Amino acid sequence: MLKIVSDGGIRTPKDLARQLDVTEPLVEAMLGDLERMGYLKRIGNSCSGRCQGCESNPICAISAGGQIWSLTEAGLRQASAEAHT
Repeated sequence: MLKIVSDGGIRTPKDLARQLDVTEPLVEAMLGDLERMGYLKRIGNSCSGRCQGCESNPICAISAGGQIWSLTEAGLRQASAEAHT
């Protein structure tokens, strides 16, 4: 999932579930796991879905129910490592 997120753009759990061919609840559990592992961080909890003009736009990666996550430095390193394997 980190590789998909690091490719840029903003994704919802529904988008990720479709790309990974898993359920949305599994994606939500994965997000929690990745946050606990230090690969994702919550950066806000108010997403209008309108990226234009949003101050979080350059750094957010996943928007779920208004919650916004971003990759951490560790997440970026891990995604890069996954891309090279």
